[in-house]
Amino acid sequence: MQLARHQNGKHPRDKGNPDCGDFQTLYTDVMTRTALHDHTIVLIGLMGAGKTTVGRRLAAAMDRPFADADHEIERAAGRSVSEIFEDFGEAAFRDGERRVIARLLDQPPMVLALGGGAFVDPDTRTLIANKAISIWLQADVETLATRVARRDTRPLLRDGNPVEILERLLETRQPAYAEADIHIDASAGTHQATADAIIAALKDRETQK
Repeated sequence: MQLARHQNGKHPRDKGNPDCGDFQTLYTDVMTRTALHDHTIVLIGLMGAGKTTVGRRLAAAMDRPFADADHEIERAAGRSVSEIFEDFGEAAFRDGERRVIARLLDQPPMVLALGGGAFVDPDTRTLIANKAISIWLQADVETLATRVARRDTRPLLRDGNPVEILERLLETRQPAYAEADIHIDASAGTHQATADAIIAALKDRETQK
């Protein structure tokens, strides 16, 4: 790409303008924003990782829409996730989840929060790898259990010790989660701090290409 020059023939880096370092920083930031604009950002991780709350903050910072896959599934089915599990079973839920995610990935770039088990599906992972940037929000199970204890709408946690259930889920899902493009520690700090860490990681990823 040829950089524009002023009418007097001087390059923006010439004397009287910001120094080379400042210009390069600005140029890199603009190019990073341009590259990221073309991709949906997909947040994955166990329940309680903060995908929805962090996702909303990230979407606001990136000036793009936000969608929660579970909410979209509920809207399409006309019933809650818990009701789908109870009435039709997990297999039926996963099938509907896969189709909803595929539809969302065909829409203009957004920030998309997935349910905890969505990324385990090989077809969904392939779709995301081809059309989006995946980010795993990691947190220890004790922290996750404390967070989800504030809600009683998680169908997978209703029967048994939440910590033990989350440990089993993590053991099962970790190999799939590990395939995410970016891993972010979401155990501590505010949701805004996690969103800021994601933006920094996205910039690093683009500048290293």
